[in-house]
Amino acid sequence: MSRSVIGLLLAATLLVHCGKKQEPIVVGSKNFTESVILGELLAQSLEASGCVVNRRLNMGGSFVADTAILSGELDTYVEYSGTALTAILKQPAMNDRDKVNAYVRDAYGRRGLSWGPNLGFNNTFAMIVRRADSQRYSLSRISDLQKVSDRYRPAFGPEFVSRPDGYEGLLKTYGLTFKPEPRTMDLGLTYRALAAGQVDLIAGNSTDGLIESLGLVALADDRGYFPPYDAAVVRRNDIDAKCPKASQALTKLERRIDEPTMRQLNFEVDGKKRDVKEVVREFLGKG
Repeated sequence: MSRSVIGLLLAATLLVHCGKKQEPIVVGSKNFTESVILGELLAQSLEASGCVVNRRLNMGGSFVADTAILSGELDTYVEYSGTALTAILKQPAMNDRDKVNAYVRDAYGRRGLSWGPNLGFNNTFAMIVRRADSQRYSLSRISDLQKVSDRYRPAFGPEFVSRPDGYEGLLKTYGLTFKPEPRTMDLGLTYRALAAGQVDLIAGNSTDGLIESLGLVALADDRGYFPPYDAAVVRRNDIDAKCPKASQALTKLERRIDEPTMRQLNFEVDGKKRDVKEVVREFLGKG
């Protein structure tokens, strides 16, 4: 075979290789501000490593995201250890952080998923009241709600009402009886309803920026009801087939965010109404 023919074949092979498009990594998130911020964090980190990314942010609740990543519709998103343990894996709540993380990591591995890295903060459920009520009725712990449960109007997101580490377990652990049945509404709406005096108690997240900005108070979980909810990256084991540097890029996010930082990021979006992409870009630029 002549050199010219060999050269043409090599050139053709190179053109085919270069023309092949990289399959995008699909990054998802659940349908609340913090999850959207963290989804964007994964997306920008992957893009900075040369990966092509499709975003499916603000998808829905935990079960929607879990179903999507198991089916291959998603490649990665951020989940919380306590949610994974109790809501997704249907296990009893545990308060030992190391045991929770170890159990979830092993169980997710058997499902074809990698658990971790942990991002560095614990976003536990928080029972939240207005600061004025906290002062008026001396409410600082969840057990203090016994003083007002006969007249307080609770409102919760749909997941908190139905999940095993949610409403029913809270009532049993703290001996609470609310006369009005809890209203169910979108999690983002519960904060505004509480601040406006339409309801008196909500279940939020301890890292939410709206707690301080709306004049609210998170009550201490004095009986240790809620398990740890350490935020961690979940990814499919085959993610590197789409981009060889994907796992490496996500691993670099380990311990990048503590609780005050996450609370501030949430406030930048919810309180200051800034664009999520801009907030994440600024955060990564400081790293």
